[in-house]
Amino acid sequence: MEKYTIGSIVRGVVSGIEKYGIFVKLDEYYSGLIHISEISKGYVRNINDYVKIGDTIYVEILNIDEQSYQAKLSIKNISYRYGSKPKKRKIIETSMGFKTLERNLPRWIAENIKNNKKHINSIDK
Repeated sequence: MEKYTIGSIVRGVVSGIEKYGIFVKLDEYYSGLIHISEISKGYVRNINDYVKIGDTIYVEILNIDEQSYQAKLSIKNISYRYGSKPKKRKIIETSMGFKTLERNLPRWIAENIKNNKKHINSIDK
């Protein structure tokens, strides 16, 4: 039987999906729930967009109950997909280089300052 610690990231298998969260089996003894609020920083419309039953995923342990062998889990702040590697993009240098940035940066800064002043003034009213 594995000992789990709060904050550790471990591998588990999705064993169930409900509208309020994802059930994950960690080993033959421990299982846990990823509450819907711990799936994403944004709004979760459909949990099935994130995982399917039987998927192997990484989870972060938020809390562990040693007596009931239950864990509170999260995938909100980690790369939870097991076996996925980030795609590498090849950077292609163009003949223009930084000229586009050099040409547009002053305009972007002026627009940003103008928008921030409007926002600040609207807060003061």
